[in-house]
Formats: sequence, C-alpha cells, structure tokens
Amino acid sequence: MTHPVSIDFQPLDAEAIAPATGRLALVLDVTSKLSAAGRRIDRLMRGGLARALADEAATGLKPGETLDLAFPAGLAAEALQIVHLPRKCDVEAARKAGAAVGAKLGKAGATVIADAHPMAAQIAFGLALRAYDFSAHKSEAPTPRGPVCMRVRDPESVAAQAAPLAALAEGVFFTRDLVNEPANILGTDDFAARLAAMQELGLDVEILEEDRLAELGMGALLGVGLGSETPSKVVVMRWNGGPADEAPLALVGKGVVFDTGGISIKPAAGMEEMTMDMGGAAVVSGVMRTLAMRRARANVVGLVGLVENMPDGRAQRPGDVVRSMKGDTIEVINTDAEGRLVLADVLWYAQERFKPAAVIDLATLTGAIIIALGHEHAGMFDNDDALAGAIAAAAAAEGEGLWRMPCDPVHDKALKSRIADVKNVGGRPAGSITAARFLARFIAEGTAWAHLDIAGVALASSDRTLSPKGATGWGVMTLDRLIRDRYEAK
Repeated sequence: MTHPVSIDFQPLDAEAIAPATGRLALVLDVTSKLSAAGRRIDRLMRGGLARALADEAATGLKPGETLDLAFPAGLAAEALQIVHLPRKCDVEAARKAGAAVGAKLGKAGATVIADAHPMAAQIAFGLALRAYDFSAHKSEAPTPRGPVCMRVRDPESVAAQAAPLAALAEGVFFTRDLVNEPANILGTDDFAARLAAMQELGLDVEILEEDRLAELGMGALLGVGLGSETPSKVVVMRWNGGPADEAPLALVGKGVVFDTGGISIKPAAGMEEMTMDMGGAAVVSGVMRTLAMRRARANVVGLVGLVENMPDGRAQRPGDVVRSMKGDTIEVINTDAEGRLVLADVLWYAQERFKPAAVIDLATLTGAIIIALGHEHAGMFDNDDALAGAIAAAAAAEGEGLWRMPCDPVHDKALKSRIADVKNVGGRPAGSITAARFLARFIAEGTAWAHLDIAGVALASSDRTLSPKGATGWGVMTLDRLIRDRYEAK
C-alpha cells in the first residue's frame, strides 16, 4: 500500500539551514517580525527574504497560502517556500499550509521550519495527506517523495501530537488506495485479503463466504453478485479497545468492487469510475486501520459487504423477488440500485450479532445526492438527533463537507410493491431520500442510525486542498474524530 511520506521532527539548528537541500519551507506570519530562523535566512539571502516579504505577492497571502522563491541566493535549497500562517489560526488553515508544501514535494524532500508554531503537528498532517501519490500501475518508476525534516522548538512534544495524526494518515491512504485500485486488481477476494492482513495490527478479522451468507439468509446481498465470477463476501473487523461490557459502534460499508448496473446496465460513458463503488467499504476499512494503529480506547466493529454487479445469464433481473436476512421480501425494480440490497443484509446482521450502541453506514449509494449537494458535501440521513449532531460536529471539525438531509416516513409510500413487502427503488423524485428510507426499514426499533451517502465526495475529478485528483478518503477523519469524541474511554 501507499504509505505517508517520512516526517522527522528535529530541533532548530541555525547551522543546518544554509546546506539544506530540496525545498526549504519557512512558516511565518508575513505581518509580523521575522523569527531568529527567519532573520538567519534573510542574512544568508543578503536581505532577499525581507524584500520578498515587502512585495504585494507576500503581503496579499491568506492564511495557509504560500509564495515560492526559486533557487534562493545563499541557500542550497532549490526553492524557499514562504508559508503564511499566523500563530492564531484554525486547524483548516494549518493543514492547508502543510498541504501547500506537500503538493510540491519532490525526491529531494523538504525542510520545514515551523519553530514554535502551535499547529506544527497539523502542518505535518496536511503535508502528509497532500503528498499522496497513487502510481502502482505506471510502468515508468514514479518520482519518489523525499523525506521531510520539520525543525521545531520542542521536537518530542510535536512528535507526540503528530503520532495519532500519522495513524490517521495511514487510514486515509489505505482508503484512497482501495478506491483508486482497478476492479481487475481489487476483486472481492483481494479486498478481503487486504483486510485479513490487518490482523497483524491487532484487528480481529472474519470473512464470511457465500455458503455462510446463504445459511444466514442474506438473499438480498447474494442476489447482487449472481452474475459475477467473483464470490460475494462479508468481512467483519473488530477492534476491542474499550471496556469488555460496552456495546460497540458498528460501521457498515457498501463494497461493490465494480458496478455495471447489472441487467439494468449503465451507460458506457463514465462507467470506468464505478471502480469506486466500494468507497463506503473502503472508508470503514480505513477507519478500522486507524483505530488499530493508534490503539483507540473504544469498541468498534466494521462490516463490509463485498460483491460485484455484472450482467450474465445467471444475473438478477428486474422483477425478481429476493428475501432479506430480516425476512422481508424485496421486488428488484432496478438492478442498478444494488447497494441498498447489500447494505440491507449487512445492517441487519450487524444489529443481530453485535447489538451495537449505534450504527453508521457509508455508501456511494445514489447519483441523486450529487444532484442535490454536488461534490463538496456528503448527505446524512438519520433517525437520531444526538448521533446526527455528533457526526456533523466531527465533520465540521475535520473540514469534511456534510449536510443533514430529511429522512421522513412520508416517503415510504414510494417504495410499496405490488407483489413483495417492498421494492428497491421509488422513482426519480427524492431519490436519495427513498434510498435512505429503504435502509431505515432494516434498522431495528430503538437503534440509533445514520446513513452517509458519499457518492459525490469519494472521488474527485481535480486536485483538492488535501488530496490529488482521484480518491479523497472522505469520511475517515470524520469517523475517527467521532469515535475519539463520543465513544472512546476517557
């Protein structure tokens, strides 16, 4: 897998500035006096830094923005990157500042002079996230990202603050790698194997194969994979870091490794992006990796339903009726509304087996959520104000866009079937809401539940502040923050 760039925290050393190779980034407030390190750089540049800071290109910088001075005189560095970041700044600005350095990181690496900035650990985190590069399938060897040395006033303290963020970066990268992988590489077998490998981190991982799923009565999930040569699976990951008698939080992810739409086949244009239809399962997997790596003091179970939706002589047809693990019969109106069938069985299994304190599912579920919210916000549907508020607060704290959507029972009538208990689609109006209401049918009375539709945020068509074009890893940071704030033992 792709790992974050190596970041080493070292004490300030004036003598190490001039010979530092690669990029040299100086974190400062362009409106304040230069620090000792800044004055040292200015002397080496014979006043060049002061002149640059007096220019409107520098005075117009906003927090987190940077200015490059190429091949600065008096320094061995290939560029001096002026990073404007006042001491009193928020986390978003600090991560943006680090990301600006990470986006330009090359094989020669970088030295970042953060001095005594209180957000040094967050700067490092932003740098690590933006330096991500998925190049596993390129024939030409990718340009490696060189190591980063952060010069800070108190290296031990900053390193301690950065440690859980490093684990979080690993989880985000794991999620991005899964979403970016093509379906001929990441089938259901390989996906499950990658999760099983996390047992070495202390996770308890169990793989339920098709025969066991049939015994459990997961007819809805199994119906989706009938046309595929790859076997359907459910993978259960458990992290038991909290009190033994404490009910776990359950995270459930949709893992459709490729979605053709089945017999209700999708248009050819853009179908290649359906390698990301396992984005929900990828986020759950990344969160579980993060929890294990930072030894979280919480009980969390992650469950992912892994299937492939293909057209073939055995494939599920529109008009078929399947029986869910709950016992409800479902008329399949559209085989391209398959994710909710997968989630229905996994959600019910999670509640039956683990009796969770709350359930959160994530899925690239509907195109309708993109029409409603675009690509900046995921949609949240829920049945519990307290849980929804906690998730929204976590998303806001981590800078991940989230919008709470209505989830009213009035929409249930759109899902009434003539021949079964329910049908899997309710028509074009309120498409994301009717999908959520379908899932709500498989949530037991009294169980706090939230559904996050991440179809618009899992894959970016252009570079973002903290990620390059491609998989974003949206949701790993939000859920990790939620667990730390709401479920972790204090």
